[in-house]
Amino acid sequence: MIDGAEMTGREPVRAVGLLTGRRFLVTGGARGIGAAVVHLLSEHGAHGAVIDLGEPETAGPWPARSADVADEHAMRAAVADLVAQNGPFDGLVAAAGVVPSWHSPEDIDLDDFDRVQRVNTRGIVVSLKTVVPGMPDGSTVVAIGSLNSWKGDAHLLSYVASKHAVLGIVRSAALALGSRGIRVNAVAPGPVATEALLSRIDSRVDATGRTRDEALASSASATALQRLATPDDVAGAVLFLSSPLAAAITGHLLPVDGGLS
Repeated sequence: MIDGAEMTGREPVRAVGLLTGRRFLVTGGARGIGAAVVHLLSEHGAHGAVIDLGEPETAGPWPARSADVADEHAMRAAVADLVAQNGPFDGLVAAAGVVPSWHSPEDIDLDDFDRVQRVNTRGIVVSLKTVVPGMPDGSTVVAIGSLNSWKGDAHLLSYVASKHAVLGIVRSAALALGSRGIRVNAVAPGPVATEALLSRIDSRVDATGRTRDEALASSASATALQRLATPDDVAGAVLFLSSPLAAAITGHLLPVDGGLS
């Protein structure tokens, strides 16, 4: 079995204090990459809250609210409640997203296409619309894009379309909010061995003829570092873009992919 720890061969660097006193909202923060972001930001002195779909089982160190990120009414209510309890957010990490099953252009399910756009694209716009008005000047926004924000995939038309849109949203929002000193960026993970990805790999065994370990090893061998990025790697990039270290960076997409060729 190849897991994140084996592929990195090291422990993540932990230097605390970059975000002391900052308050963040992380959508999709109850699991996967979002949960790694919550834990790392917390280690660096941030506090905040999580919004996730359904009833989040855990949000690590932060309180959680259940809301659909694409539902403006639900998001507005959840954000207002969190702000009323603990004050405004000066950081937003939009990590909520879905990945559909493989499909080709000729057999795509248009209802599923709409679902993917609703969560991955509309969800980020709704998050901006409901959180940004209450943010103080100098706040930060980081969206979770993908290598598919600039690269196609023959099997994932709907996902690629949604992640291309994320990059456009980030670039446009950066221009619109720059006069307030609000920086808007995105990170672009390559394959990350989350439980969600492992489940998708398992579901494709018949189509690919590769076991989980073979698929992970193949993906790792395509990178310069010969390993997959981990949720902690992605969280580290979010931390950087949310911190004063990136004070003059806005409107950009930062790849976190181990150096994919």
